[in-house]
Amino acid sequence: MADAPARAGSLKEACVLQALAIIETSGVEGLSLRDVSRRLGVSHQAPYKHFRNRDELLAEVVARAFAEFAAYLDARPRRPEPSDDLAEIGKAYINYAAANPLNYRLMFSTPLPDPDTHPGMLAQAQHAFAILRCAIDRLPPTPGNTVRQSPDLDALYVWSTIHGLVSVLQSSAITTAPIDASALGDMQQHVFARLHAALMSA
Repeated sequence: MADAPARAGSLKEACVLQALAIIETSGVEGLSLRDVSRRLGVSHQAPYKHFRNRDELLAEVVARAFAEFAAYLDARPRRPEPSDDLAEIGKAYINYAAANPLNYRLMFSTPLPDPDTHPGMLAQAQHAFAILRCAIDRLPPTPGNTVRQSPDLDALYVWSTIHGLVSVLQSSAITTAPIDASALGDMQQHVFARLHAALMSA
């Protein structure tokens, strides 16, 4: 019965699920193909039928996280006004991070395998960034310009700001700051308003 996952053709999926379980309890540093096989009750060589090494398994896990994340952003309510649609992306980003902390940590807070060696992971990550980049492209030019200047820099600015907001929201340190509860409740909307003002100014 030990090799049931392999016989059922589901060993690859089982390896990915076990990798996630290991990462959740022991971090990326605790992930190894040997531990995955031990937990699944299969031979130490069995996972190598699908993954050449530990980094290839990790890259598969991360690629799936980015794919799920991008699909979540794509499923946001669409708004005809470009700035409103960008705000919807921001809300979806925050909601995904809150609902999927493990995947979020995998994508943005852990050392990733070499992207050049794992093009599938890279493609999924670039797809997620492209959603934000396309939304930035739809914004009207800033005053005095006929086209939007430095859309990549604007996308990085928005990404780093929203990532910072998520980090603050997920940190227990925020409870130690002398901040009024009403300010905490208004924080997200305030950040979005500031982003909008910055992106629409010269």
